[in-house]
Amino acid sequence: MTDADLAARLVREAGTLALRMRGDGIDADTKASISDVVTAADHAAERLVVDTLAGERPDDGVLGEEGASRDGTSGRTWVIDPVDGTYNFVAGLDWWCSALALTDGDDLLLGAVHHPATGRTFVGGPDLEPRVDGVPLAPIVDRPLAESCLTTYLHPPFYGDEVGAAFGRMANGAATVRMLGSGTMDAMAVAEGRLHVLCQHSVPPWDELPGAAIIRGVGGHVATVRAAGKDWHVAGVPTAVAEVVALLSGGAPPAP
Repeated sequence: MTDADLAARLVREAGTLALRMRGDGIDADTKASISDVVTAADHAAERLVVDTLAGERPDDGVLGEEGASRDGTSGRTWVIDPVDGTYNFVAGLDWWCSALALTDGDDLLLGAVHHPATGRTFVGGPDLEPRVDGVPLAPIVDRPLAESCLTTYLHPPFYGDEVGAAFGRMANGAATVRMLGSGTMDAMAVAEGRLHVLCQHSVPPWDELPGAAIIRGVGGHVATVRAAGKDWHVAGVPTAVAEVVALLSGGAPPAP
């Protein structure tokens, strides 16, 4: 089984398990804040992926949002987000997914995402043509930030400080803004051209890499910029990404 086929299988199985557990009723525990929650479904879905990889790719390492960590001998690591958008998941909203990425040292090989609400599975990478249920995604269409829908998230405590000021510089340049609650699902919407650029600070690898792999595969750009003491992850159409980076840095956006 290829890595891409295995990745698609893993996210489908993890997402299906989480959806079934939600249907049976689940309780949520808070982590860092009231909006940062975890459930038994997160842990069970991660365990399913880790156990499968132990049999299918025993030499590879794993890194999971819910604590799974194993060093491998191959140099490759599977980065796992069993439920991305757990607050939405708990609230009964559909904008959540199961996701993973595969890295080889500093190289990002692929990302895979399953959206249980629609049953769709995305797989792709910088050198692997992104597909949705086997159908190729069209190349991304470039546009400036002023014509782009920005998808982002900023916790309310940050709005009144330097982080909020940097966020305001960036967000005010967009045509419109959405906060939907799952960074990886936002990335899939960017890859499909439904949204155009995403930006958020302090993004861990399991939230960044699956979506970044697929966005890069359709010709989008991915960048990290330091602003207001935070590292900001930016991904999407090339021109809007460059403008977001410039605005976060406190400068003017590049001339068209």
